[in-house]
This record gives sequence, C-alpha cells and structure tokens, in this order.
Amino acid sequence: MSEHRSVWLLDRDGPSYSAWSGATRADVVVAGAGITGLTAAVLLQRAGADVVVVEAGRIAEGTTGGTTGKVTSQHGLIYHQMIERRGESIARSYAEANQRAIADVVSLVDESGSDCGLERASAFVYALTDDEAADLEQEHTAAQRLGLPARLIRDTGLPFAVTGALEFTAQAYFHPVRYCDALARSLVAGGGRIFEQSRVHGVDEDDDGVEISGDEGSVRAEHAILATLIPFVDRGGFWLKTRPWRGYGIGARLRAAPPDGMFISAGAPTRSLRPWREGGDTGVIIVGEGHETGDEAATPARWGELERWANENFEVESFDYRWSAQDYATADGIPYIGRSPLTKRTMVATGFRKWGLSNGTAAARMLTDLVMAGDRPVPDGFDAGRIGGPAAITSLIAGNVKVAGKLIGDRVGRLTVADADELGSGQGGIVKEQGETVAGYRDPSGDLHTLSPTCTHLGCTLHFNAAETTWDCPCHGSRFDIDGSVLNGPATKPLEHRGAQ
Repeated sequence: MSEHRSVWLLDRDGPSYSAWSGATRADVVVAGAGITGLTAAVLLQRAGADVVVVEAGRIAEGTTGGTTGKVTSQHGLIYHQMIERRGESIARSYAEANQRAIADVVSLVDESGSDCGLERASAFVYALTDDEAADLEQEHTAAQRLGLPARLIRDTGLPFAVTGALEFTAQAYFHPVRYCDALARSLVAGGGRIFEQSRVHGVDEDDDGVEISGDEGSVRAEHAILATLIPFVDRGGFWLKTRPWRGYGIGARLRAAPPDGMFISAGAPTRSLRPWREGGDTGVIIVGEGHETGDEAATPARWGELERWANENFEVESFDYRWSAQDYATADGIPYIGRSPLTKRTMVATGFRKWGLSNGTAAARMLTDLVMAGDRPVPDGFDAGRIGGPAAITSLIAGNVKVAGKLIGDRVGRLTVADADELGSGQGGIVKEQGETVAGYRDPSGDLHTLSPTCTHLGCTLHFNAAETTWDCPCHGSRFDIDGSVLNGPATKPLEHRGAQ
C-alpha cells in the first residue's frame, strides 16, 4: 500500500523554527516559506536587507514539497501560443526569466552547500501522434526565435514509441525540500529570522510601512512579500484572475534504471516524469491527472490511473508514495508578479501554473530588484496589475461565470441533501444532521464529524475530497482539514466545528 506522502518529505532532518510571539521589526517581511519566499529572502539579505520569514506550517511542506522537482524553462507546449497571444517580446521575457532561474538555482546550490542532489539534464516534450509531432515543430520554431536551447529529436530513451520529441538542453532537477532547508539555514546564518507554525491573517499598509499580523504575533517592515501560493489579502482580485488546480504524484520503485532526463507528454492525459534516486534505489516520479480544486474528480482513482500507466510502460517493483499538490493558473499562462494593485509596499507572486520551482525563483529575483531598486518595473508581461489580451479576458469571464454558478447552484443544492445517516465509514459530503445542513464526515470508527459547509473566504459551499479526506472550495481553492483547520488559502479562518457523534 502506498504511503500518502510526498517523496520529498521522507525522513526529513532539516531545521525547524519556533512560532512567532509578540511584535518584531525588519526591513522586509516575507509571508510564505516555499521556494519563492525563501529565495526572495536570501536574495534580499545578500542585497543588505534585514528579513523576517513567516510560514503557516513548516518550510517547503506546501506546494514546493509536492512538485516533481524539475527546474526548467520547458513548460509544455507554451511558447508558440504565448507568442500568438501576447507577442514575441513578452514570450521572450518569460523564457529569459525562467532560463535565468535555472542559473540562479545552480548558483544558490553551490553557495549554500545544499545536499539537494542537483543534476543537470535535458527536459523533453514527447509526442505520441502525428498531430502532436506537428505541434512540436511549431513549438521548436517558437523556442528558437526566443533563444531557448531547443532541438527536435526522435530517440528519447523512453520505454515506449514516440513520434517525436522536443528537447531543452541544460535544464535541472533536484530535491526541492532539501534545497529550501539549505536556503533557510543560509538566511538564519546571515542574521535573518524564520517563524514556522505562524499563520498570517492580515496586512495593513500606511505611508511609513506595512505590518502583517496573526493571532500570536506581528512584523512591522518597510515592505512585505506575499509568497503564499495566492495572496490571502487580495486587493488585486487574484482569486478572480486565477483558477486553482490540483495535480497528483506517485513515487514508483523500478527493477531497471529510469530513462535519463525529464519528460512531459505533448497531449492529454498529461504525464510528467523524472528519475527518482534515493538510498541507492532506482525509481521514477510520475505526475498528472490534474483537475480544478473542488471537482468531483478528486478521488483515489486519480492515483490509480497514474499507477496503471506506470505498469504499462515500466517494470515497476512497487508503488511506495502518493500525494497531491495545488497551484493556480492565470488566464494568459504568465504569473502575476510585482506590487499588489492599490498598494506601494506589498508585493505578490502567484499563478505559476505548476511550474513554481523555476517561476518562483524568477519571481524572487524580480521582487528583490523591485524592493531594492524602488521604481524598477518587473519584466514585460508579469505585471501584477495587468488584465491581459482578449483571450485572457474571455477566459476570466468564463471562469467567474463558473464560480458564480457554483456559489448559487451549490447553495440551492443544500436544500435537498441526504441525511447524515447515509454516510458510510470513510465517506463525506454535504448532509443534513438534526435538521441542519453540515459538512459531514464519518471516520473509520463510525464517528460523525460535522463542520460548517461554507468556505470562510467568500462563502462558497465546500466539496468533499475523497482522495485526501479534506474539504475543498471549488470557487477559489481554499482547503480545510477534517478538523476544520486551514490547509490552503486564500481562506485564513478555520471552519466552525459542529462537534462529533
């Protein structure tokens, strides 16, 4: 039976830090200790800033700890479309930012002495049909126009036939949690401070600075960076301009060596994979089966599909680990980075579209430059206040019509829900209990646990995630544990607990 845990969180021996208490000051406060927040903190410190990092859980145990560990500018078939929709200048800006991010990661690994197992390797997009191979040719032309290290090939080393592949050379993969632990140690060694288990609830900005605060502490600083997957205080409407997605991962032990390099399919269903070498064993990490957060597709069958595909294509010895992770996608495929609209001192970075190790590192570099240089703008296309072109506007409208439908439709649906007595062991759903509509879950021992069914962010009705035994918001991606505690924002307040029976 696979353990429900990311391979990057096994036997963790990295540093831990105390929770915050009382008030403190810094030049810059960073909320969020994934790769974006920690990289920004280290770069800012090296530029001369006194930095405090505040993390709701543990370092890198959010989305960063659920990635494939790829650090690459190859993000699927994106560059041809990006040129068509946003123009060559913006596409080049995106490509160059992510190529520089690879160099920054390599440099930071060397400087921090990280034992993250960084390896330089090629990243491939592979085609299974003639139509997909034609798409690769378009992408190859676009990549060459942008100066990316791309070439078309036929032999990938994969254990199944392909009709072609697009290779990006000199990319990288690593252990993302060990990398972040090394960044944290470097930050603290240089005088920076980190607070774990310290959730931020509010951000207040005035002419003299900005203050972030939670139940137990606060930090006053000249600037704040919100690196929390999506900003929890959203003056920029980012939860309206992005959509939350979940992806699934498995760690499989193989009887033979995995193929060299990193791979992703050109067509659907998406299959993304890379070698996994840990403790002398050989294996592969496979990611895919993505869907919007709160969708009914959130079932254990998602992992089952990945395992079925792995068995069809590799000599699998065992499936040891399974996990999932969340990220947000923007309408035009480019992250929002820079000053949050209507603010002067609050910076944001969100919408990495599941490529957060490179995009997050690129964002950290841009935010550092913005904080330290003042008026320097972020590169073309990334501005956090943008709307985008016509295609992006159409997508935004469609996404928010869907959210409005969920908000209204699910509330109407509450009127006809089943009785809680119908929930079997291990099942959850929106049910009636003693005449009240609740989010109900019956644990394996038969006890019924009931919570408010309403997301504390903007009031959408929650959906039960059977894959992970959580309550997920289909509107903006907030997620809650069975005890009602917040797992993912933008919500900052837990669900009201209605008791257990």
